[in-house]
This record gives sequence, C-alpha cells and structure tokens, in this order.
Amino acid sequence: MDYLKPQKWQQSGIVWLWVALLVIALDQVTKDWVLETYQLYQVEAVWPIFNLTYVRNYGAAFSFLHDAGGWQRWLFTSLAVGVSLLLSYWLRNQPRALWRVNLCYVLIIGGAIGNLVDRLQHGFVVDFLDFYWGSYHFPAFNVADIAISCGAALLILEAFYPQKLSGYPTKDDAEG
Repeated sequence: MDYLKPQKWQQSGIVWLWVALLVIALDQVTKDWVLETYQLYQVEAVWPIFNLTYVRNYGAAFSFLHDAGGWQRWLFTSLAVGVSLLLSYWLRNQPRALWRVNLCYVLIIGGAIGNLVDRLQHGFVVDFLDFYWGSYHFPAFNVADIAISCGAALLILEAFYPQKLSGYPTKDDAEG
C-alpha cells in the first residue's frame, strides 16, 4: 500500500503520538500519587465495588508470570520496546486521517511505555485500581493497562469496521 504512504511525517499517523505522551503522563502522575499516598497493600474503599489498593505487579496483565523469578521483567521490557517501535513504524507509514487506527496504536504505545517506565524504575508495575463483586476481585490495574486494553479492543473493532479514507487514491487509481 505504498500509494497511501505519506511523504512527510506531518501527514502521517505519527502526529497522534501526543496522545501516547498524555497517557504516559497521566499514568505516571497517578502512580506517583499512589506511591506517595499508600502503603503496600493498603486498601481504601471508594465505592461498594471499587477500592484503591496499592499492589506491585512483577508480571504482565493479570499478574501473568509474576512469580517467574525475575527474567520476566526483561521479557516484558523487550516486548514493550518492540511493540512500541513496530506501532510507531506503522504510524509513520499511514495517513494521519486514519485517526481511528492511529488512536488504537498510540493508546497501546502510551500504555506500554507507561508500564515500561515502572519496570525500569522499580522492577515492578504499580497497580491500584481494584474492582470487585462480593469476594471476587478483578486483578488490580492502572491507567496504562486501561490504555492498552482500550487500544486493543478498538483495534479489534477497527478490523471489523475499517475506516474509509475519502479523497485518498485507491489501489486502482495508483495502478491506472
């Protein structure tokens, strides 16, 4: 699809990276607040189904591989860097007008880098949003996790309902 590749970066999806920076900033500010305000495992009831609870996640989503012995820190660090670089490359090579898919990419990038900062700075990810029903607690999460989940869910929706680019050449126009 080289016929759609923007010639200048200002015409590409890379211009949406400000959203990733916003996600990273919001994620880090909330995590810093939790670290300054709460002791490890301290629980503050907010609503009947929601607590603020400071926990450390040494694994990935839902504490996957949290007890693997330490090597998982570097695996998830490498994964975050690799995915962020790949998505940034894709952003650069598609039109900025594809805002829906660009938004998906930058939400995932922002979340991945937000958690990457924690892994590099602390050796774990700070989680603190704790939703529950009765005695069942959904695994605690953070703003970066929300961004990654929303970006991934929107990307799946985008696969079923792709955005049309009005005014852009089609493949037939490029070949003819």
